[in-house]
Amino acid sequence: MVVCVKQVPDSREIRIDPKNNTLIRQGVPSIVNFYDMHGLEEALRIKDELGARVTVVTMGPPQAEKGLKECISLGADEAVLVTDRAFAGADTLATSYVLGAAIRKIEAAWGPVHMVFCGKQTLDGDTGQVGPGVACRLEMDQLTYVCKVEKVDEEAGRVRVRRQMEDGVEVAETSMPVLLTVLKELNRIRRATLPGMVRAARYKPVQWTMADFPEMDRSKIGLKGSPTVVGRTWVPEIKKANTVHIGGAAPEAQAEEVAAALWGGELPRKLGWL
Repeated sequence: MVVCVKQVPDSREIRIDPKNNTLIRQGVPSIVNFYDMHGLEEALRIKDELGARVTVVTMGPPQAEKGLKECISLGADEAVLVTDRAFAGADTLATSYVLGAAIRKIEAAWGPVHMVFCGKQTLDGDTGQVGPGVACRLEMDQLTYVCKVEKVDEEAGRVRVRRQMEDGVEVAETSMPVLLTVLKELNRIRRATLPGMVRAARYKPVQWTMADFPEMDRSKIGLKGSPTVVGRTWVPEIKKANTVHIGGAAPEAQAEEVAAALWGGELPRKLGWL
């Protein structure tokens, strides 16, 4: 199984480069996208139940290694960091192209991939397009918005899940290989064990650069391979609101004070509210 993860900026610290309309990642605290972590947890759960190999992969800057180490501490077998300046500025189309190539390389290194897990979306891009894009690149069936994996039949090569739809829950089944995009309702993320943390501290993720993908089309990666055009970005201006704290009195007195602040007290009395 392969789990695609992404190191994303802490949403409280997001800054935007006004020149090229991209996120500034240097110096901004990062976390592993929590939807992706639920995908990892499900892969680890299946590993515990059936026995499997779990490989985590991310495309990002060198500091994304920290997030991969966190995944190793939870029980992933190996982690791959795909990093190169040529990949910078990629939109969802270019990202899915690189991740698809990375998963094919993972297959060549560690054997056939039967299941790929992605979060339903990331906290920074919020598009939900990368998972389905990777499935298309790999010509895999895809099951999106998965809220429960009901059964993984290893012998039959089938997977049955529940998908959270707008108007209810759908039960769907398909054959492997398959890509799943998952919701946070799928499971509860485990805590790292002490042996896991020790292994993660010593672990060095496998690192692949552009040189490791000689067949990759440079016109399909990075900013050059990203047809998405961002017209304008900005950080919302923080406005202070005037507030009044009401407390320390009987509920009736508090209600009168609220009514007086809202309507001068006259309207509520006329309507018999007080």
